[in-house]
Amino acid sequence: MPFSPKRLGSVAYSLVMFVIVSVLAGVLIAGLFVPMAGVAGVSSKAAVAELDNIPAELSTPAPATRSKVLMGNGKVLAYFYDENRIPVKLDKIAPVMRQAQIAIEDHRFYEHGALDVKGTLRALIRNSTSEGGITQGGSSITQQYVKMVQVEACQAKGDAQCVRDAQAATMERKIRELRYAIALEKRLTKDQILERYLNIAYYGQGTYGVQAAAKHYYGTDASKLNLTQAAMLAGLVQNPDNNNPVRNLSAAIDRRDTVLNRMTELRLITPDQAKKAKAVGFDEKKVKPTRNGCVGSKYPFLCDYVRRTLLLTSSLGKNVEDRDNLLKRGGLVIQTAIDPHTQDIAQRAVSRVVGAKDPVISTMNMIEPGTGLIIASAQSRPVMGINKKKGQTYYNYSVEQKLGGAEGYQAGSTFKAFTAAAAIEKGIPLTKKYNARSPMDFTHTTFSTCIGNARDPSYRPKNSTGVNGVMNMYKGAAKSVNTYFLQLEHTVGICPVTKMAKKLGVQLSDPKLDLTSSPTTQVPSFTLGVSEVTPMSMAEAYATFAARGIHCDPVIVSKITTRSGKQLEPPDANCRRVISKDVADGMNRLLSGVMQPGGTGWRARIPNFVNQAGKTGTINSNHAVWFVGYTPLIAASAMIAIDPTRSIWKHYPRKRSGVAYFRVPSTHVILEGSGSGDAGMKIWQPAMTAAMKGQPDVRFKAPPDSVLRGKLVQVPSLYGLSYGAAKRKLERAGFTVVRRNKYNDTVPKGTFMGFSPGSGATVPQFSTIFAQFSDGKAPAAKPPKKKTAQLPPPGNGNPGGIFPPRRRHR
Repeated sequence: MPFSPKRLGSVAYSLVMFVIVSVLAGVLIAGLFVPMAGVAGVSSKAAVAELDNIPAELSTPAPATRSKVLMGNGKVLAYFYDENRIPVKLDKIAPVMRQAQIAIEDHRFYEHGALDVKGTLRALIRNSTSEGGITQGGSSITQQYVKMVQVEACQAKGDAQCVRDAQAATMERKIRELRYAIALEKRLTKDQILERYLNIAYYGQGTYGVQAAAKHYYGTDASKLNLTQAAMLAGLVQNPDNNNPVRNLSAAIDRRDTVLNRMTELRLITPDQAKKAKAVGFDEKKVKPTRNGCVGSKYPFLCDYVRRTLLLTSSLGKNVEDRDNLLKRGGLVIQTAIDPHTQDIAQRAVSRVVGAKDPVISTMNMIEPGTGLIIASAQSRPVMGINKKKGQTYYNYSVEQKLGGAEGYQAGSTFKAFTAAAAIEKGIPLTKKYNARSPMDFTHTTFSTCIGNARDPSYRPKNSTGVNGVMNMYKGAAKSVNTYFLQLEHTVGICPVTKMAKKLGVQLSDPKLDLTSSPTTQVPSFTLGVSEVTPMSMAEAYATFAARGIHCDPVIVSKITTRSGKQLEPPDANCRRVISKDVADGMNRLLSGVMQPGGTGWRARIPNFVNQAGKTGTINSNHAVWFVGYTPLIAASAMIAIDPTRSIWKHYPRKRSGVAYFRVPSTHVILEGSGSGDAGMKIWQPAMTAAMKGQPDVRFKAPPDSVLRGKLVQVPSLYGLSYGAAKRKLERAGFTVVRRNKYNDTVPKGTFMGFSPGSGATVPQFSTIFAQFSDGKAPAAKPPKKKTAQLPPPGNGNPGGIFPPRRRHR
């Protein structure tokens, strides 16, 4: 029968391949290309050297391996991978799995070299009789491994054309693979090649390597695979998609049985063993897909925070693309300090108070002072799933925008701590007094800022807690008195206050703005927390007080280990001293008073702990309520704020576990609550109580006397100065001048009589100097009122009430 053109082409191809294989087989047996070298005029030594030259990925292969993120307790938070692979040593792979794979792919693997001459000739003969071209490869396991490595290298580079070339059924590729296989068998033992083969082969369903496949299909380790399981997995390598038991069970069973038959033919198992193995079905319920990335992880926002942090970590690569590639292919082990127990407590606390669909947002963030490690971070809205649902979000409301954050939130009176810290740093003691009137007129008061002087011609703030009058810093902080801290900010200057907030770690939500140069921050109301900041940065700032002046950037990754055991530099917390121990100790003393009876933070207090400090924060109309507090071991911020992206409703009454919010016409959402109540007592307290359970009650260090009462200085000489000039001189020296009226029989009313203490007196720095004015003559004492006799009330039988009523007997 005459050959068709297609048939003739197939025969011609097979004849050419036969010649090539014959030549290369001879080369393999001889160990060098002597015949070819002679034809080419090249020395046999050079030919052997050329044969031994193979790509680096073959000599030192590093197949893509999944990376895993661990929580503080060692449990897995998430996996990241391009290829789900878990490399294992050959002795960790069940012998029956090795036998099954060799039986079906290359049963003479341990008997031949890189080329199985018999297998290749058999494939050539079968291919020559096929109308469809090449149908049987005949490649040895070593040749298959070479191909897999080359495909893997192309995928690592993201080169699709390279992948296609590596998989093309061409003579050129076959020759190149054989050449590399010959060189590889000179460098590696058969066991080493088999181990690498079993770790790189694709087994379908996104699993690479036999260990990942065993975990995926059977929920077991490669070392524990039985005959039925091993035969199924071994049969997948030829066509992992078509023969996959999840997608095509009948084809998978047929292929498994083919492997079992082959093992029987080779007398690796008995017919009875094969029969029993064939009788076992496949249980799809045991299939365990491995999550990839953060979707579906227990804490998706924390997971995404880890991922974004790693993409900004220079030790993982020069750019984001290199870092992402290493994360997904490098087999990294990433350790975090996330405490699942505390995280769950924080999440439950947040969710009890604010629901996912509510028009308000809540967060809770916890940081370890002195290290910056994030212990927990919870929010009221869960991560957006594949099927978008109301109440879900892509945003992590706790962090800055480059790490997945959204808009920031005004933090209210929690900012008063930054004014106090700047004051202490300047030498102003905690006993500093002001007359905190309400309302107080600042319309003519000029504040110094980083960008010049500032004055608000309409600024008349009030105190919101009902506490007014002369007070020191202790009372001003404990009662959160607005006009006290505005006066303190005026004494210190807005610039030092904003610089203090910046070095403590406070971060504006808008990355384009700077705390010390933005016109929006250089305003008198800065101390009242009008700037929009990230909740995580507030915990970070207060953690600096807890760490006695050591500031650390928040970090979620504590250690990064490569698959070879090498340690990569984790993100640097940049821990360094930003304020002195004395200033920090002074702040700890001051904010501890907030947690005492009568302080605004009393209701948020952690039971059975003495050493704790904090500050409440509430902004105008209760659009946000905060509580930021700490012990020497943990700092945390809790926040509830309106969602500025939600539409305005006329009325939206709602109440969940004590936090109520509503809308009124032409205004905004109003929260009914307080920083110490909803944010403090209902979120901060339960989360911190759980986190501190079993921890010691570490004592705050006592601040020095200079912080408590101030350094002693002399009142400057005021001789010859008018009252106005003297007052200005005292204020420039840091003293507060308070007018005090005093009766005087000899000095006319309204006349200035002098300062007390006066020039040359030794007083605490920044203390109060009283300007004494005459209040005129003391008024004459009023004569005492004449007492009149008090008669008993009228009674029965005693019309005039002169005699007492008669007692009734019972």
